[in-house]
Amino acid sequence: DDGARAAPGSAVGSGRFVRCLYAVGFLDLFGVSMVVPLMNLHIKSLGASHTVAGIIGSLYGIMQLFSSTFVGCWSDIVGRRYSLLACILLSALGYFLLGTSTTVLLFAISRVPVGIFKHTLSISKALLSDLVSERDRPLVMGRFNAASGVGFILGPVVGGYLTELEDGFYLTSFICASIFLLNAGLVWMLPWGEESTGSREHQQINKGTDSFLAKANCDQHLKSATNGAIARECLFQSPWMQVATVLKRIKGIACSDLWDIFLVRLLMSVAILLYYSNFSLALEERFGVKPLFSGYLLSYSSALGVLAGCLLGPITRLYQHNTYRLLLHSSTLTCTLILLYASALSVWMVILSSTFLAFSTTIGRTCIIDLELTIGGNEASGTLLGVGQSVTSVGRIIAPLLSGISQEFSPCGPPVLGVGLALAAILVMNANKQKYCSHGNVKNK
Repeated sequence: DDGARAAPGSAVGSGRFVRCLYAVGFLDLFGVSMVVPLMNLHIKSLGASHTVAGIIGSLYGIMQLFSSTFVGCWSDIVGRRYSLLACILLSALGYFLLGTSTTVLLFAISRVPVGIFKHTLSISKALLSDLVSERDRPLVMGRFNAASGVGFILGPVVGGYLTELEDGFYLTSFICASIFLLNAGLVWMLPWGEESTGSREHQQINKGTDSFLAKANCDQHLKSATNGAIARECLFQSPWMQVATVLKRIKGIACSDLWDIFLVRLLMSVAILLYYSNFSLALEERFGVKPLFSGYLLSYSSALGVLAGCLLGPITRLYQHNTYRLLLHSSTLTCTLILLYASALSVWMVILSSTFLAFSTTIGRTCIIDLELTIGGNEASGTLLGVGQSVTSVGRIIAPLLSGISQEFSPCGPPVLGVGLALAAILVMNANKQKYCSHGNVKNK
């Protein structure tokens, strides 16, 4: 009876905690999207050449590539609260330095803390994964992405308005840093006691599921790192012990059987990036439309992506929480829509493909994360999400190169190549169907 009475109360507490994390995601992308569209204009105003601007942008991407796995794994060790606060505060420092960047060198230095520690969304998703059940995870992740997407839609509008003012870029950067400080305060005031209760209940519900860490016979002490007391103990370990633990966990993932999931994520990421890589230029060359129309179309797609995140709950229930089947169908639809765009004879076909592509890509991104956590195990969700972010970063490095080469042959070259990569991802999923379905059955039970 006591347990039955406690369950509704903990559900209410967990719900309040989750809603606060939605606000964290919204503020994060709202602040970032205020500044990022203006950065190229600012660095050129400082006298940097296109090459220097490109090198600084590439260095930021490389830092993200290597740091995401380590920061994600570190959050598994020291706990979500301290790692999330550290990442938010250091990102705020980076944007504050950006607001003081009057030379190209200062601009480059300001990108270092952001490049290393701007993994706040990944840690927030890991925290959501700790808190909710596997059946509810796609719904909660979808709503979190929707809340973040709203911030990404509103941020550029506010940033564009502020940049019209005198010293607008510096003002926008300081406001962004202030938003991150506000976010840090919100994270500090979250009801972490309720998070611990929800996390323990979630672990008890899922304690019978398989995980790659169990197969690797990892230390039981590390598996319980989500517990607040153990997280605090790990927090005060020596840095060398923390580094050794991080490397041990990364080795566990490298030796696991998750390669196919990360390969699917890489292929689909590159396919979608190729679709968007020359979007405005291709529309102008093929249909004679102005870049302003392309901008409106991309904003329209972003808004539909937010709507798709809100609809993930009914969609997953329609699929009876079978994430593999939903991912397969969404990837197939994505492949078909990119092919429709590549062969479009009118701009109306482009609008049609963009409309449904916003839904399929949003659903696919959420499903691939859910599948990673379902098969990989929830004990190291930060590490798994960090590796996934690294895989996506690899895609961001590869896609521009493939896009440039394919555009030498045709404006439709990048999306046609994207169709081939999406087909390869679908074949990989079909080849490993038995593994995915077995985990899906455990989840349904």
